[in-house]
Amino acid sequence: MSTPTSAGPLRIVLVDDHEMVIAGLKAMLSPFRGRVRVVGEAIGADQAVSMVASLTPDIVLCDVRMQGASGLDLCRNLRERDPNSKVVLLSVYDDEQYLFQALRAGASGYLLKKISGEELVRQLELAATGTTVIDAALAGRAVDTAARLQSDEFWPGARHGLTHRESEVLSLMVTGLSNRGIATRLVVSDETIKSHLRSIYRKLGVGDRTGAVATALREGIFQ
Repeated sequence: MSTPTSAGPLRIVLVDDHEMVIAGLKAMLSPFRGRVRVVGEAIGADQAVSMVASLTPDIVLCDVRMQGASGLDLCRNLRERDPNSKVVLLSVYDDEQYLFQALRAGASGYLLKKISGEELVRQLELAATGTTVIDAALAGRAVDTAARLQSDEFWPGARHGLTHRESEVLSLMVTGLSNRGIATRLVVSDETIKSHLRSIYRKLGVGDRTGAVATALREGIFQ
């Protein structure tokens, strides 16, 4: 990555798997051309790797969730290639678990897509100086979560971002109960269980029941 200076605007590469999102980000940043300049646009993580190597931008601004390799995967890849790489992740997920995963991946920031253009530019400028930038509301909740985790106040699965009910559902999955069996045990509808499962899969970063159970066993969630 290049080292930003006061002589010119930050050089940014935008990464998303939808051209419309990239166009929206360019439009959001366009009023701030004196401070940031989009030097590259990559559709997906694979295209981004070669583009970043060629352009050496100051910051890569990337969506967290993409088809194929995720923004988290891209962040790890770029950081392995160049530990000085700065990747700021954008997300619609106001979720501490994603934040923790982003920080573990070495991201320079985790911001929500509801951010304004002015605030986004300000946060990118901070990230360029080496500051880790995080959505303020999410950062406050993350600090509270971390404190409670240190005090062992949470239930099994909390460290992976699961709610108390989601932890219950996952524990019953591990015992081998079907969706119907879990619904009966918890006295809720099948649709409610399906909704919990979608959330569990997302938070654990898996695609199905088998992956969720495997993760629960591998991570020792219910030990």
